Amino acid sequence: MKIDLNSDMGEGFGPYRLCDDEAMMKLVSSANIACGFHAGDHDTMARMVRLAKANGVGIGAHPGLPDRAGFGRREISFQADELRQQMLYQLGALIAIARGEGMTVCHLSFHAAMGNMVNRDPVLADVMMSAVFSVDPKLVVFVTPGSEIDRAARRTGLKTLALFLADRAYDAKGGLVARGLPGALVKDEVSVRTRVRRFLKEQTVETIDGAIIPMPARSILVHSDTPGSLELAGIVRSEILASGAILAPASELAS
Repeated sequence: MKIDLNSDMGEGFGPYRLCDDEAMMKLVSSANIACGFHAGDHDTMARMVRLAKANGVGIGAHPGLPDRAGFGRREISFQADELRQQMLYQLGALIAIARGEGMTVCHLSFHAAMGNMVNRDPVLADVMMSAVFSVDPKLVVFVTPGSEIDRAARRTGLKTLALFLADRAYDAKGGLVARGLPGALVKDEVSVRTRVRRFLKEQTVETIDGAIIPMPARSILVHSDTPGSLELAGIVRSEILASGAILAPASELAS
């Protein structure tokens, strides 16, 4: 079985770095690169692309809202076409930088509030997925299983790859427990190993209230801004390899 391990990367700007991107790039098979709105800039994006190229890692765009102060996690009211243009601006920037380095952007993964807003509105989801398709119909879209983005991408003809978030708690409906609530972040080694083993063996996850629900995903995400993210990614990678699975980038797994 092939499994993708991905992380949101390049989420600093200028001289400021959120995590050790160089070390993280040696652990993952796909990198979601911040495109300059919630984080990142032209130099950081180029550095991430070069690191990915050197390590054989697939690259994807990680567009977010234009809100550095809130790290793209605060919802801001925009018209659908404004969100569309924001996403296209960021996707286009990374595509150009990647081409300049002899690399291809293969996937897209929404960041935080932008993704939440799209996932609540099927009409907006269709607008955004149609825009992605118009740029590159071969792009893979990272999704939550059964979400509005998932359904819209499939309606549009885009391939998708479902995510399992190893470092975030789920509720009984398969949604993420809101950040800031007790237990929302899963950081200790025993819990992470247990969750990843269950996912790899059964494709299920234990919710925050103890229920067991399906998790039909093929990619595991570790957030680079989670405290101890590098160690967490190492734990996840070791469990993937111990299970006999093979790490592969998103472009090889999407359907």
